[in-house]
Amino acid sequence: ADGGIMITGSHNPPEYNGIKMMLGKGPVYGAMIQELGAIAAAGDYATGAGNAERVDVQDAYVARLLRDYDGVRDLKIAWDAGNGATGEILRRLTATLPGEHILLFDAIDGDFPNHHPDPTVEKNLVDLKKAVAEHGCDIGIGFDGDGDRIGAIDHLGRVVWGDQLVAIYAADVLKSHPGATIIADVKASQTLFDEIARLGGQPLMWKTGHSLLKAKMAETGSPLAGEMSGHIFFADKWYGFDDALYCAVRLIGQVSRSGGPLAALRDRLPEVINTPETRFQADEERKFQVVREVKERLKAEGAQVNDIDGVRVQTPDGWWLLRASNTQDVLVARAESSTQDGLERLKSMVVAQLEASGLEAPSFENGG
Repeated sequence: ADGGIMITGSHNPPEYNGIKMMLGKGPVYGAMIQELGAIAAAGDYATGAGNAERVDVQDAYVARLLRDYDGVRDLKIAWDAGNGATGEILRRLTATLPGEHILLFDAIDGDFPNHHPDPTVEKNLVDLKKAVAEHGCDIGIGFDGDGDRIGAIDHLGRVVWGDQLVAIYAADVLKSHPGATIIADVKASQTLFDEIARLGGQPLMWKTGHSLLKAKMAETGSPLAGEMSGHIFFADKWYGFDDALYCAVRLIGQVSRSGGPLAALRDRLPEVINTPETRFQADEERKFQVVREVKERLKAEGAQVNDIDGVRVQTPDGWWLLRASNTQDVLVARAESSTQDGLERLKSMVVAQLEASGLEAPSFENGG
């Protein structure tokens, strides 16, 4: 196709609405959206004849998802569609996918009557954890509202976070793409970048945002990229975009072939202690100013700062991050250390920087 439009509120609450756009095979974002806005404001539209055709691609899509399933033993899987857009496709997929499947909240309902469909917030995974425990499942998989973010639960009821999933996928992808660049966003754990390097890949830290990551993948020829938020992009066998149903098929296949549980793949990574992705209110203009102020102060102090997207600060205790959200009027903070004492010191640094810019600091305890 020459282009594409998807009507979506993404992961935001139901009162939000938005549009995702494609031009050819590339995303439309940033300055391109501003350009469209200027055309719309001027009413300077192209004109001509056209036609409309309605095509149901659901069965073809499910068949394509199944084509890359490569498992060798059946698994018992609990699925939580969160009443989001994946529900109908999920029913069709699991009707053919090997294994035993327990489906939760697969009726599509944009009011999200059971829980908000965001698998990166642990309180939204309570029903999935319960289903995994009650049915003795090997794995639990959850989706966000528009089906481009994945969450996972191991058989022990532990969340396997987005960056841990990228590390698990990287071990598989790098077998067929040795030495390849694997991309992750600035919110991802340092353990992920270290694991990519250990596996012989080239880790690349990049800006948060699905459009930004897709563009960087195309530029570098990367076969895999991912975000802490559960956006994971396969260009290995797939098309370089974030499809959570496809990610689920690849994860199930990999766990099936591994001979062990998802927990074993997760536990290959070193244990670290980190805060949740903590979001807190900041005026739309002020959020960018605060990040600039913090960066200037840190650089003046001689701190080790990566400013590819906000400020990510490396210290002997670990790292902390402060960035402005792309989609909401919030600032996002995160910190990670190998020890609890180290984490407390990192959190204190974030608090001190925010207070120096006149903002009340987040609690870090519950995501803000």
